[in-house]
Amino acid sequence: MNLSVSIVLPTYNHAHFLPDSIGSVLAQTFQNWELLVVDNSSTDSTSQILSAYTDPRIRVLTIANDGIIARSRNLGLREARGIYVAFLDSDDLWYPDKLSACVELLQGGVDLVCHGERWVGGGLPEREIAYGPISRATERNLVLRGNCLSTSAVVADRNLLQSLGGFSENGEFVTAEDYELWIRIAREGARMAFIEHVLGEFRRSPTSASADIVRNVAAEIAVSEMHLQELFSGFQLRLRRRQRRARAFYGAGRAFAARGRRGIALAWYWRALRTSPLVGRLMPAMLLLLLPSRVEQA
Repeated sequence: MNLSVSIVLPTYNHAHFLPDSIGSVLAQTFQNWELLVVDNSSTDSTSQILSAYTDPRIRVLTIANDGIIARSRNLGLREARGIYVAFLDSDDLWYPDKLSACVELLQGGVDLVCHGERWVGGGLPEREIAYGPISRATERNLVLRGNCLSTSAVVADRNLLQSLGGFSENGEFVTAEDYELWIRIAREGARMAFIEHVLGEFRRSPTSASADIVRNVAAEIAVSEMHLQELFSGFQLRLRRRQRRARAFYGAGRAFAARGRRGIALAWYWRALRTSPLVGRLMPAMLLLLLPSRVEQA
């Protein structure tokens, strides 16, 4: 029987998360898979953790990716032998029926499947996120409105991913390299499907949250800038560029607001407003922050 799914799991100094992430693969009801763990030369106990797994479907690859996770994912993609490729970050995990649900849709004729996730950790309340919908996953809407997929929730046709060269290794795109790939996949006219049902957990990092948000905004803008120039020119390009930057600033404001950083969130909202006042939900978000908070007064 042909190998159905290759799972690419990049990791770096996440030994404490690996048993959960790898365990969630071993627990899948769908068992026709291989797991490619791409270790970015970890200095913790990652090698000891990995050496304890004797399942022949698990292969360990080593790389020094210089902080560009796309290189790790692309190494796994090059080594993949499955018809489909799934991605799982080492601090995330899947629920047992994840692969079976996704493979069923892929075998039905779609090129990429993305399912819902539960966001956990980071000192924040848990949230259930449904990605998509299909109308949001067009090239134009992805460029103008931002990402609507999650890497650890995606399973896609290997030939499609390899034909596009995998993830961009441009250093300016780090933290948004997945977003850039989804845009190129949409441009190819790939058939996508979204499963609202939650089939995995995405772990939010409690460390360096502010730096991560700012870095992601810069990467998101770099990706959108490149693709905007392929869709628009002249006045339309200038207008769309301002709107897209404002949307990214608004997203940063929301992220800081969710962490209770009201002052920083408001500063990002003001930045969005100065850039372009046409971002939906921006004014209500600003007003909500300006209202007295009973929680903070208590």
